[in-house]
Amino acid sequence: MRPVQTEFFEASAPAKDAVAYFSEASAETRGAIHTRPEVSGFILDLTGWQSGPDLLRARLLEPSAGEGDFLVPAARRLLAGVKPDDLEIAPCIRAVEVNLGALAVCRERLHELLSERGWSRLKSEQLLGEWLVHADFLTLPLPAHFTHIVGNPPYLRLENLPKDLLHLYRSQWRSLFDRADLYVAFIEKSLGLLRPEGRLSFICADRWMKNRYGGPLRALVSASFHLESYVDLTGCPAFFDEVDAYPAVTVLRRGLGAKTYTAFRPEISESALLPLAKALRGETTNPAVTVRFDVAVGDQSWAFDEDGCMAAIRRLETTLPALEAAGVRVGIGVATGADAVFIGRDLDVEDSRKLPLVTTRDIRSGQVEWRGEWVLNPFEADGRLVELASYPRFAAYLEKHRERIGQRNVAARNPHGWFRTIDRIHESLTWRPKLLIPDIKGSAHVVYEEGKLYPHHNLYHITSETWDLRALQTVLSSRLALAFITAYSPRMRGGNLRFQAQYLRRIRIPEWANVNLALRRKLSAAAIESDAALADSAVRELYAFDEATWKLLGQARRPATAPTTES
Repeated sequence: MRPVQTEFFEASAPAKDAVAYFSEASAETRGAIHTRPEVSGFILDLTGWQSGPDLLRARLLEPSAGEGDFLVPAARRLLAGVKPDDLEIAPCIRAVEVNLGALAVCRERLHELLSERGWSRLKSEQLLGEWLVHADFLTLPLPAHFTHIVGNPPYLRLENLPKDLLHLYRSQWRSLFDRADLYVAFIEKSLGLLRPEGRLSFICADRWMKNRYGGPLRALVSASFHLESYVDLTGCPAFFDEVDAYPAVTVLRRGLGAKTYTAFRPEISESALLPLAKALRGETTNPAVTVRFDVAVGDQSWAFDEDGCMAAIRRLETTLPALEAAGVRVGIGVATGADAVFIGRDLDVEDSRKLPLVTTRDIRSGQVEWRGEWVLNPFEADGRLVELASYPRFAAYLEKHRERIGQRNVAARNPHGWFRTIDRIHESLTWRPKLLIPDIKGSAHVVYEEGKLYPHHNLYHITSETWDLRALQTVLSSRLALAFITAYSPRMRGGNLRFQAQYLRRIRIPEWANVNLALRRKLSAAAIESDAALADSAVRELYAFDEATWKLLGQARRPATAPTTES
């Protein structure tokens, strides 16, 4: 038997700081969520980590071992073909965990497993001394020789990290772009640790596959890896805990390919997931599995086409301009950082220093029903902050609430403009007709506002110098627009979609100049009269959809709940 050897190096000083921060942290602080055994077994099946002699030549990594949700079943499969006390399997597994409490639980669970298999305590200690590493995965040097990497990386927002640690991670991992969450860096590093043809399978939030911040990571995948399979688990009981994330399982292989096997919201049971895994590996057929081609292309969002609409969407993307290229502008309303101070019905300030505000509550009915709220406006028409001496009532109001206003990050960054809103207010937008769309909604909710109110930050606003807004309202309320949003938006709990600017801008529309007069009138009348049948007829004519395509687009709305079975 060859001697057991370790491949690790002494941690750097910044890495030690990371370990110190997470070692005693709560599960919530470190973003730990426990995975159900049916799901961890499913992921092991997808990557091919199955009992047999081949595992003795394999190398498995668990980057965030936690209490052993993946590691214990992975070890059980490895041990199935090994004699007790055989340390030949020591190089087969490496598991990294930064939290001491979780690591202790994991270690004890593995000791129990080894004892059941006839291992002595001494050999068990030696083996686990090699398998388990107390370290911060993102700062730990590791060899790039792994055949299998599996797990459930921490779902942790970067803004919740200490600034020094955030700076350290951002300096090392290009994927921590924009508002990316920490699990994205786990994916980036893990990909770099795969040997050729090695596989990585994580269960994690699906946002990086579609959001802007996932662009660099998607580009990395497209360049050197292949998305072998994707399983949407939205609404499925994949975890022991209730989570707000929108989980999916992916299998990424170091190497190139074209086929991606997909499945959506399967039953969470061993009897359902075992045959599903075989089909997702291409070994059998299964009506729940669909094959897609060229899903991961450059840094583009991944669209999995659950409803079969992508052919129509791709055709429009190659023949028609995107929303803003057709003369339509998409923006978001004002964020203040302290709504309780900046927004109210009775703001004791000069009339010129407040604007009537429209919020999501004002448009719930589909029409604007203003409830009388105002927002403070600290900006002049030219964009400069006002001189407080010129507005004594405004100045007095701000001074009264200075402590709360000063607690905002925007105030700390702008000590001389401590009273500004996070977003600059453009007063002229108030008096301009616009369409308003709430960020999160189950279906398109597009409301016309005639030009009397300023939008709050939970509302996206749409204006145009070319398109008639009523006609545009009909298009953006249609099944065509919803198909675009469904294809590119991550889903929220309950099946809701994000109608964010980045997804709205993907919608394709013709140039207004190319729409004939009769169709213009038809589109506009459909919105004014709230005539759904007329709207369908007009939009179908606008895009020249045949009956089959139009019917398919009507199926784009995904169900809010999944067929699941509690374990």
